[in-house]
Amino acid sequence: MNARSLLRKEIRQHRNALSVTEQSTAAIDLTKRLSSHREILQAKRIAIYLTNDGELSTTSFIEWCWQNEKEVYLPVVHPFSKGNLLFLHYQQETKLVSNVYGILEPQLDVTMVCPLNQLDVICTPLVAFDNSGARLGMGGGFYDRSLANWQQTKVYPLGLAHDCQLVDTVPVEGWDVPLPEIITPSKNHRFINAI
Repeated sequence: MNARSLLRKEIRQHRNALSVTEQSTAAIDLTKRLSSHREILQAKRIAIYLTNDGELSTTSFIEWCWQNEKEVYLPVVHPFSKGNLLFLHYQQETKLVSNVYGILEPQLDVTMVCPLNQLDVICTPLVAFDNSGARLGMGGGFYDRSLANWQQTKVYPLGLAHDCQLVDTVPVEGWDVPLPEIITPSKNHRFINAI
């Protein structure tokens, strides 16, 4: 097993070991941080993900978005373009289905797709991150492909993570896209070198 796979396994175990109370408190703290964030307050269209595998819960933040008239978009595995994502409008009545990874996503409806360059913020999941803004995902490269040219668009990427997901060093590959900011329940980590 290589260093990235080992780190992925270790941090996922830490994340999944968090108690229900710790997860709940973390979700509340995350919503407080996001709901006062300048990029979020200015945004109209926010892409976010549904929580899976011990990730920091996004449910209360999604509800905050709906209450504050923000449009919410969820990632959908592209049916024809392998390794890519589409972002579909997500409303309370949106029908969800399990994708090939067992993660809930909106049922594909091309009329609900928002082009990447029309999103204001993309909140990305991650497994681990370090103090340089390097992000280790699940290994599929979906978000790296989606964010490859984010600096040429108006999209602002925000990583979301538990505090326990901060590590000394993330082993980086050439295709990895560093993030300008990662938010944990206790801190907004900003990385100038990623901008």
